[in-house]
Amino acid sequence: MSDLLAGQFAFLNEADRLKSVTRANVLLDLSRAENSAEHSWHVALWAMVFGASDRAIAMLLLHDLVEIDVGDHPIHLTHDATDVAAAEDAAARRILGLHPDADTLLTQWRAFEGRVDADAVFAKRMDHTQPLFQVLQAPSPLPDHVQIVRDNLEGGRAARLRDEWPEMIEAAQALLAGETVAGDLAARLAFLAEADQLKSVYRATTLIDASRFENSAEHSWHLALYALALADQAGPGVDIGRVIRMLLLHDLVEIDVGDVPLHSAAGQAHGSAQIQQAEAAAARRIFGLLPDAQAQEFHALWQEFEAVQTPDAIFAKSLDRVQPAVQNLHSGGVSWREYSVSFADVEARVGSKVSRGAPAIWDWLSPQIALALAD
Repeated sequence: MSDLLAGQFAFLNEADRLKSVTRANVLLDLSRAENSAEHSWHVALWAMVFGASDRAIAMLLLHDLVEIDVGDHPIHLTHDATDVAAAEDAAARRILGLHPDADTLLTQWRAFEGRVDADAVFAKRMDHTQPLFQVLQAPSPLPDHVQIVRDNLEGGRAARLRDEWPEMIEAAQALLAGETVAGDLAARLAFLAEADQLKSVYRATTLIDASRFENSAEHSWHLALYALALADQAGPGVDIGRVIRMLLLHDLVEIDVGDVPLHSAAGQAHGSAQIQQAEAAAARRIFGLLPDAQAQEFHALWQEFEAVQTPDAIFAKSLDRVQPAVQNLHSGGVSWREYSVSFADVEARVGSKVSRGAPAIWDWLSPQIALALAD
């Protein structure tokens, strides 16, 4: 078991580097360039909103990991497609090869790249659509980015969407013309644009290389990847697809409330009645942007996660406790030092949740944490 977990976490720790890969797109508020980890989260959320299968969502969690080695290739620049494909396949073999079940992950990634079936086609559609609206939904889009969108729609990779997803092409053209989009599509796009703000909510934990603090969007992507990579650690009755969906949504309330560090105020602030009330209000507002039926569905999934009573929610919450502990363990314990955290604190606030949902992970991880906090 220890060798298995060591391999799984080697993969997940390597994946952390995707948070440092910069893309050509920028956030909707134009404050900075988007990175490939938060893009992967946003595209997976797009897929969830538009009815993707669990398999298509899993593909999107994995699809850009190769950029750790090869970087982003903006669509408006010229690239040798054959060379890029070869480099990305080599990167996929190296990075996914860290995981003990590398063959399964590599098959999913190659299916996405080759658009070999309906799930892969759907996932590609999301990956090629989200960047268009990342530009078009900005309050004041950058003129050169708008031109890239025009060119992409007219003759680039998005041109095929005229046949695959004409409703979305019409919406893009309406926004280009300064017009509005109506109906359920407008509501879904409004929700997805609002979600972009999660990329600007910063947490107390840092990236593994300690170069900066992690934001809640890339944290949500990493947690969903944790669920995919650690699925064998789930207890009886756990549906990993539902767990991943919970984790994609679980921190959206922080758009309004902000992150409340687990160890702040000796752990009392996190989960306090005041914070719970604020998060509940945020959930009503944010999920309420969606069409009614979908708003109720997403809100219920968030409430299930918060209640931590079902097998899916118990496993999801255990991962939500594990990931920050692993980040601290490998980054020098930035937030542990900030809040003067002892091993007893971690055991009470982290271990209790992890032991409930993924006991083997806590048995493996706790001695490492105890050693780190004994220094």
